[in-house]
Amino acid sequence: MGGPAGGSRREGREVPAGRMLAEVAAVFLKLGVIGFGGPAAHIAMMREELVRRRGWVSDARFLDLMGAVNLIPGPNSTELAVHLGHERARGRGLVVAGVCFILPAFAIVLGLAWAYTRYGRTPAVEGLLYGIKPVVVAIVVWALAGLLRTAVKGPLTGVLAAAALAAYLLGVNELLVLAACGLLAAAARVPPGRPAGGLRLAVPLLPYLGDPAGGRLAELFLTFLKIGSVLYGSGYVLLAFLEGDLVERLGWITRAQLLDAISVGQVTPGPVFTTATFLGYVVAALPGAVLATVGIFAPSFALVALLTRIVDRVRGRAWSAAFLDGVNAAALALMAGVTLELAGEAFPDPLTAGLAVTALVLQWRTRLNTAWFIAAGAVAGVVRVLLSG
Repeated sequence: MGGPAGGSRREGREVPAGRMLAEVAAVFLKLGVIGFGGPAAHIAMMREELVRRRGWVSDARFLDLMGAVNLIPGPNSTELAVHLGHERARGRGLVVAGVCFILPAFAIVLGLAWAYTRYGRTPAVEGLLYGIKPVVVAIVVWALAGLLRTAVKGPLTGVLAAAALAAYLLGVNELLVLAACGLLAAAARVPPGRPAGGLRLAVPLLPYLGDPAGGRLAELFLTFLKIGSVLYGSGYVLLAFLEGDLVERLGWITRAQLLDAISVGQVTPGPVFTTATFLGYVVAALPGAVLATVGIFAPSFALVALLTRIVDRVRGRAWSAAFLDGVNAAALALMAGVTLELAGEAFPDPLTAGLAVTALVLQWRTRLNTAWFIAAGAVAGVVRVLLSG
């Protein structure tokens, strides 16, 4: 767990609060730059950087935070970054971690949106991702292996994890899987007749408020604020929300523009929700990009600020602790399911399989930073494009 607001001890010495905040900024800026591969990859990189390399939190604490953010709407990996920033540097760390994790993606997507509106297309990045995807799969697999022993504490959580993975692969809603595993774990561990103690997770669902003044910027902001407040699930769910609001209800963009925006969000590093940056720019240039980004991410900061007040209470009670154990096992299973889907498109040939195996072996035998693996995969992808071109 993070230290008190005034500072933290490291190897017997007091670490000033300012230095901790600088560390938070540096770490999450780096993760924002190298964070290709979506939420599962982001979570794996955070675990590697903050648990294995820096020791800011334990695997058990990391899993608790990961399970908790899966229960609230919004981008889970961004919310985990926000919560980890709070663990390290309290309230200011919460804000700095989230902003620094989002900022690189915001800048990159903003540049691509400018190119798109000016030239009608975005620079090609598929070749770059050829080498990055298999490396990302290897990083996630290594993180899953490291978290497995902590998440699966016995036969019960093992069965729940297996059932959650099967349910995910069959298309069952992720939130339903998490809630069912949590409730089953709680029911199995708390003796009959014992008061549950109550798990109260308040999820404020902000209603959509129309813009009486008719201003496009205000309506743009409120539309993305609504989406950020109620959206659970993957990028495909985000696509449905955006199509319903921006294409069908408001008519501000076409379906082709929406698909281009989703593609940009998928192939750039950092949160997929920076799709909002791209669409905001298409609708209303730079002010639109800023307001759309702030709108879709603001609920995550508010919800995590609420979570920081209750996670320890949840872990401290028998019923809610069992619930959280079930959620943690299910969250790990969902992460494994996403990884299987990523693997399905990450290995088109022996070279990509070789990149993944190499990354796995290096993680096993060395303590090299995963940023080097991402960079090496990117170089391999670029070289392949140049040789085949």
